[in-house]
Amino acid sequence: MNIAKSLVLAGFLLAALPAGVSGQGAGGRAFDLATLHQAAIDTDPRSRELQLFAQQTDLRLRNISALKLPALTVDSQVQYQSDVAHLPSGVPFSGIFAPPKDTYDAGIRIDQRLFDPTVGAQGALERAQLAENQARVRSTLFTLRQQVNDAFFAAAALQARAGALNATIDDLNVRLRETNARVEQGTALSADAAAIEATLLERQQDLDDLRASRRGALDRLGTLTGQIFAESDLLVLPDVQARVAQARQSQDALRARPEYEQFTRTRERIARQQTLSAAQDRPRLSTYGRVGYGQPGLNFVASAFETYALGGVRLQWNAWTWGAGGREREALALQQQVVSADEEAFAKSVTTAIEGDETSIDRLQRSLATDERIVTLREQVERSTQARLQEGVVTASEYLDRSAELLQARFARVGHEVELAQASARLLTTLGLEVR
Repeated sequence: MNIAKSLVLAGFLLAALPAGVSGQGAGGRAFDLATLHQAAIDTDPRSRELQLFAQQTDLRLRNISALKLPALTVDSQVQYQSDVAHLPSGVPFSGIFAPPKDTYDAGIRIDQRLFDPTVGAQGALERAQLAENQARVRSTLFTLRQQVNDAFFAAAALQARAGALNATIDDLNVRLRETNARVEQGTALSADAAAIEATLLERQQDLDDLRASRRGALDRLGTLTGQIFAESDLLVLPDVQARVAQARQSQDALRARPEYEQFTRTRERIARQQTLSAAQDRPRLSTYGRVGYGQPGLNFVASAFETYALGGVRLQWNAWTWGAGGREREALALQQQVVSADEEAFAKSVTTAIEGDETSIDRLQRSLATDERIVTLREQVERSTQARLQEGVVTASEYLDRSAELLQARFARVGHEVELAQASARLLTTLGLEVR
């Protein structure tokens, strides 16, 4: 969209303000699409999930780090059993070996991991899951951009049509005053003035309908963005043609869509799961110690309460799991392939959408060039008919026909202006680029 076209459309947009507001245009706010995109993201409740996931992961990582610290366990036990180990009767000193049937034990146990490859793997998996969750949230929030695009350009199109209609109403007001003066002078028929006034009332009705529709479109946009729009507020169309041209030349290398990051993060998370699965099959070494007090102590034939202590080193290794770990890693590898297939399908859908947007942009650029010529010709015909009306050569009906044709030409031009801006913004959004 060149500067001249932007100025023409801006004039129409200012003219679209309600009566009594155009004089205070400086008091109305101007909203651009990029600002509303960010507002929609900031006000969406799901944006809080980014911080919530980070806090959740921080807590879990602290728990995983705690696994490297000594674990202290306090336990106690009272037990009665119907029989105990004893020497057969007749054996010398059999009466001396008589453990009690009731036992009491209380102690403190300390366990310390010396080598456990699963701890680091669990931490890496948690961080990978955080990155994946946050990427998924960003992908979800990105869909708001297209929703804002649709609502923004729906309101902007109505705003532009109202501006074109306002320009026609101004012309009709001038023609009505001129015709009324000529009727008083006896050089025009009262029917001519009545025809112009009736058309003027119809155009004002149309303007009221457009403003009501624009109000509804702004309300929908406000729901998405959390903004409250006044009648005097303007939506400023983005001037992104240069950026679109640059993006079209380099789009093959663009992977700015957040969905691509989500696919990458998902693959990384699966890789971390594979690492954890392999770590679970490796040996784990730990040390332990216990201090206790009970009856009996470590001397199980004694019947007195006594303190005791013990310690040692433990090696744990799932040496044989019937291939369960390997099959789990194979399943995760297949899941990687599923993610890659989803990414290919997504890339294909993006390519299809880009091709459609590019076709629309090329078509609308050609249409706008034709619109400019049509509006110029319609304005020439309208001015000529206007002059002939003042001279009494043509009737008001013929002038009104030419005025309606000019209005439709202006409608087509501003409509194509908005559609081109929308198609350009949609292309940038499809590519994952900011519209600014």
